[in-house]
This record gives sequence, structure tokens and C-alpha cells, in this order.
Amino acid sequence: MARPVWAGTLTFGLVSLPVGLYTATDSHTIHFHQLQRGTFDRIRNRRVNERTGKEVQLDDIVKGYNTGAEYVLVEPKELDDIAPGRSRSLEIAGFVDLTDVDRALLDKIYYLGPRGAEHGKIYSLLEQALEKSGKAGIATFVMRQLSAYRLFSPVAYGRTSPALTAGSGSAAEDLG
Repeated sequence: MARPVWAGTLTFGLVSLPVGLYTATDSHTIHFHQLQRGTFDRIRNRRVNERTGKEVQLDDIVKGYNTGAEYVLVEPKELDDIAPGRSRSLEIAGFVDLTDVDRALLDKIYYLGPRGAEHGKIYSLLEQALEKSGKAGIATFVMRQLSAYRLFSPVAYGRTSPALTAGSGSAAEDLG
């Protein structure tokens, strides 16, 4: 059985349902290594101080933003503090007519399914209600430190399984 890339709770109103999120597409990207011609030895990249030419340890490296006059240093802890936290729930904020959704605004597709056979009937009821009404749920969600709106629909792209499709924040605002 496939492993979910995310597991949490689908919520709307007073209803909560344990779900898993699965990738619907595979990446067919080919990954190459850099090799020295003739020897097939792998090439490694090193972090080197531009001014001194000496190698720098990872612990001594910080991020900085060039304002033009100087660098403003940003510590990893500061970035962690402002990054959105991983969602534990997928909260459906509202519903829209599926015919009002411009498919050009949609991005990566995920399958969403119940976490455990005991939740299958409840999940199926939601799926059938959305399909019968021609509606799609608009939800907010954070995964891999990226926050976006999502479209939840059992009939998006003609699929019978619900697809959770990422859209840009502005695109999702246009839907509602």
C-alpha cells in the first residue's frame, strides 16, 4: 500500500475525518551526477570563502540579504520562527461550484483518502455529497513549509477519487 506524504484530519463544521494525502503523479526527472571525464570520479562541491579561498564549515554559514549598502544576517532559528508550521488538519473553509473553477489555476494533484477502513463510509458520504452537488471544497493547508489554498473535489479532472489540488493564494481568492 502507498504511504501518505501527509496524514492528518479533514475538517468542516463539526465533522472531523482522519485522512491521508497521496501523490497522484510520479516525477520522471532524471538525476545526473557530475563526473570527471575519463576517470568517472564524482565531483564534490565545497563551500569556500570568496575572499580567503578557505573552506568553510556548514555550522559557520549564515544567510544574508544584500540591501545594497550592507548585508542583513538571518539566522536559521529566525527563519523557522516565521515559517508556517505543518498543518495537522485540512480545514474546508467553504464550497464553490466546480463549474466556476478555472482549471488553469490548478497545480499539483494529490489523492486524498480515509486513514483506515473504519472511516471509509464517512469519507464516501462526503465524496458522494460533493459529486451530487457539483461542489468543491476550498481549504487552507500547510505542507513542506508552503501555505496555500487547496481545492477538494471528487470529480476534478474526471477522477472518481477526490483530488486535492494546489492553487496560488490569489487564484483561490478569485474562486470564493
